[in-house]
Amino acid sequence: MTFLSVLHLLLALAGAPLLAGIIHRVKARTAGRRGPPLLQLYFDLGKLLKKGAVYSRTTTWVFKAGPIVGLAAAVLSLSLVPLGPVPAVAAFPGDLILMVYLLGLMRFVTVLAALDTGSAFEGLGASREVQFSALAEPALLLGLGALAATARDMSLSGIFSGLSLPAAPPSAAPVLLLVSAATFIVLLAENARIPIDDPNTHLELTMVHEAMVLDHGGVDLAAIEYGSSLKLWIFAALLSGVALPVATGSSAADLLLHLAGVLAVAVAIGLVESGMARLRLLRVPQLLLAASVLSLLALALALR
Repeated sequence: MTFLSVLHLLLALAGAPLLAGIIHRVKARTAGRRGPPLLQLYFDLGKLLKKGAVYSRTTTWVFKAGPIVGLAAAVLSLSLVPLGPVPAVAAFPGDLILMVYLLGLMRFVTVLAALDTGSAFEGLGASREVQFSALAEPALLLGLGALAATARDMSLSGIFSGLSLPAAPPSAAPVLLLVSAATFIVLLAENARIPIDDPNTHLELTMVHEAMVLDHGGVDLAAIEYGSSLKLWIFAALLSGVALPVATGSSAADLLLHLAGVLAVAVAIGLVESGMARLRLLRVPQLLLAASVLSLLALALALR
């Protein structure tokens, strides 16, 4: 752990809500509109923190614990993610497996909280969330396995350091390209973005993530929204490290370079959402299976 590792963690905790503002601003500019302020999510979180939560008599402690446990899992997962060559706060062999499990725990408690309400509508959203995650997680794990096999390291920090130019072997280029494509698809799925899901939709029959959190309010909803922004930062940092495998030789310059890469990922998401519509639900599994195929091909190249 270094000073820059702690600095990355602090910047992520403070700047994660900014990514949503960048996405909305890019979408608005593409459509010829002014759009909401870049700091809109900060304002929304502040407003939610001032409100109280209302709980149904049908819910139990599971509903109240879901947002808290989910946010804690997001923070712990963030502490395991490096920013390019800048190591993570907590780095050890096998931390990539723990990171995936923590993200899975975040989803698990959200699904449990949705089912605890006894609402058929939230159960519908939870069912779709579990189905899509069952297809997205193999793509993520296979992609991380391909990176680990190429770098000959089981730590995320060691992987991104070993695959950053000029230290990266020449054979790493096709693996990084395939994993980058797969990771971007998984990012869209895990963060409920178009074309997988529409975070701004209010059409009941098509909602996925939003359907699971309709009964949350106040501080609980603030924890969910903030945890979601941290999750987006985690995947953006992973994608930046894979798609921008560059080490300048200066730790400070590496930090700034990959912070720019994280912001560029937010811009790319905004452009994707501006240029295409949401897929039909029956088409989503096909896209996620394509991500798994890309990761599997990358793993095959890494092990040959």
